[in-house]
This record gives sequence, structure tokens and C-alpha cells, in this order.
Amino acid sequence: MTGQTFQNLTISWIGLALITHIILYFVKAPFGRHTSDHWGISINNKLGWFLMELSSLLIMTYFLVWGTNSKQSYAWTLFVLWITHYMNRTLIYPLRIKPTSKRMPLLIVMSAVFFNLVNAGLNGYFLAELAPLVKYDAQWLSSPHFICGLVLFLSGMAINWVSDNRLIRLRKPGETGYKIPRGFLFEYISSPNLFGEVVEWTGFAIMAWNLPALSFAVWTFANLVPRALNHHQWYKEQFPEYPQSRKAIFPFIL
Repeated sequence: MTGQTFQNLTISWIGLALITHIILYFVKAPFGRHTSDHWGISINNKLGWFLMELSSLLIMTYFLVWGTNSKQSYAWTLFVLWITHYMNRTLIYPLRIKPTSKRMPLLIVMSAVFFNLVNAGLNGYFLAELAPLVKYDAQWLSSPHFICGLVLFLSGMAINWVSDNRLIRLRKPGETGYKIPRGFLFEYISSPNLFGEVVEWTGFAIMAWNLPALSFAVWTFANLVPRALNHHQWYKEQFPEYPQSRKAIFPFIL
């Protein structure tokens, strides 16, 4: 594949993200608290999470191990950061969430698999085959955009993990239903776990400084901001005492 063809594909993928972003303000993704019975066959939520995230983990691992340029520069650091995130999402997070009667529509699972196939495919292919277009060398490791991006990535990952931990521990053994999360960034926003992911992949895009990484940051924003707004509205509808000062995903802003 030529560099120009790859660039055109990536730009088209970014365009699709912008369209999807608009659609998601009108259509709620039917899983979790927004689960619906009108989306066909559904599967266990733990299995659904595992299948959704597995493709991204496998693809990036493949490109790291067998890619042409994966280990010939410091691009391997980007692979390791990506794989670390998806090891948690694929192998650890599904085991930690509590079983629930709410199932995940298979259509949503397959859509997420496609989403991860394309995003991991674009990023993995670029880093493995086109990395010479960007000099991932020792000078890059000390550059301001790498350092800034790494700080954002690690901060976003930490926010995501801490927020997930608080949500998982919100219910005591034997309890069902939802509660108002409190503490940490939950005092300011309804979905700090989603905020963490937006920060994380924005940092990755700044570190990597390439078009596929930018496309994934755009897709993360496009998917998670409308979902956070849906969560925020749901909380306000379910809990009359929900803190009015909280925003949906960006503290003091949105």
C-alpha cells in the first residue's frame, strides 16, 4: 500500500468519525445502563467486553512482533503503551466487573470489533511499515511533544483505572441497581472513566504525531462524549438528588 493510499484511507476514517459523532447524539449505544431488548441477539456482558477489545490487542501484538520496522526504532514504545491499555480492557476489566442480568447486543459487539480492527490496523500498520516517515529516534524521546503526550497518556490511563475501580466497588456484595458515584473526579463530572480515555488517547496522538494516532483520538472523542452526555442525563433522571454542579465529561465545561 502506498503512503498516499494509506493517508486517504485514514482521512476517510476520520470523516466517518465526525458523522458518527453527530449520529450518537440521537442514538444511544444500547449496552450497560442503556441496554435495550430491541437490538436482536445479545450475549453475556463479560464475554461481550472481552470480544470487543480482543481484536485491538491481537492486531497490535502481531504488528509489534512481526512488523517490518516495529523494533528498528523507538516506535516499539507506542506499541507497548497501546498493548498495556488493551491488556487491561481485554483480560482484566471483564473479569473484574460484576455479573449482571443486562446483556450486550451482539450487533454492538460486532460493531466494536470492526471499530477496533480498523483503528488498531491503521495504527499498527503505520508503526510497523511506515514508521520511517516519522523519526522515532532518541531525539523524539526527548522532544516536548513526546514528553507532553506521555504525561497526558499516563494521566488519562490512571484516571480511567481509578474511576473504573470506584464504579466496580460501588455496589456491596449482593447489591443490585445503581448508586451515585462519589469522590475523586466524580465530584466534578459524571464519567471520569470516559474523560480519562479521551485524555489518554489525545496524549497518544501527541506522542506519536501521526495521522492514524490522530484518527483514533478523534474516534475516542466522537464515541465517548455523546455516551458521557447520555450517562449524565440518565443520572439526573434516576436520582433527583444528583449534584447539579457536576458536568458530564469535562470539568466545569461540558
